[in-house]
Amino acid sequence: MLALADRIVALLPQQRIAVAVDGVDGAGKTVVADEIAELVGHRRHVVRVSIDGFHHPREVRHRDGRGPEQFYRDSYDYAAFRAAVMEPFRAGDPVTSAVYDVEQDRPVRVPAVPVEPDTVLLVDGIFLQRPELRSTWDAALFVDVPFTVSVPRGNARFPGPHDSDPEAESNHRYVDGQRRYLDEVRPRERATWVLDNTDLGRPRVDLRG
Repeated sequence: MLALADRIVALLPQQRIAVAVDGVDGAGKTVVADEIAELVGHRRHVVRVSIDGFHHPREVRHRDGRGPEQFYRDSYDYAAFRAAVMEPFRAGDPVTSAVYDVEQDRPVRVPAVPVEPDTVLLVDGIFLQRPELRSTWDAALFVDVPFTVSVPRGNARFPGPHDSDPEAESNHRYVDGQRRYLDEVRPRERATWVLDNTDLGRPRVDLRG
């Protein structure tokens, strides 16, 4: 992970840069992004954001049904993300790290976070390399995990019994929505770097030269 942090630190020195930490649900994106933030933060200013702070309200997410297509298409408010995070970040103004609480299904107000001339903005989340966001990033890390690992890992975050089989009906909305993303966008191939996070104890980074 240190070699990856070195690459990020060296990217566009003394300029603000935005780095996506992309991957499927349960890949470990948030933990990876936090680890990178700690390593990078010793040498450059870091701001952490999650796309999960920019969900659409439930009525928008579910208005056309609850299938994979709706999950892929309607989960996030990318216009709000650009207005609250990316536009002020590029201008050197404070960014707002979240505007919506998906659990409470209500808007939230959080203090704006200042940025500096060399700030590294680390954003974790799913679908981060889709066309609406592709030009947003200076670099992208794809956290690569098979669904046979990511589904039980992701489900373990929530109370109650869950089916660990990616093909189970209870996982259909999420797994097939993400399969559409993987098939259409090919984020692993597009990413600047790839991290195989299948084994949490031994993550393997492909720095691609």
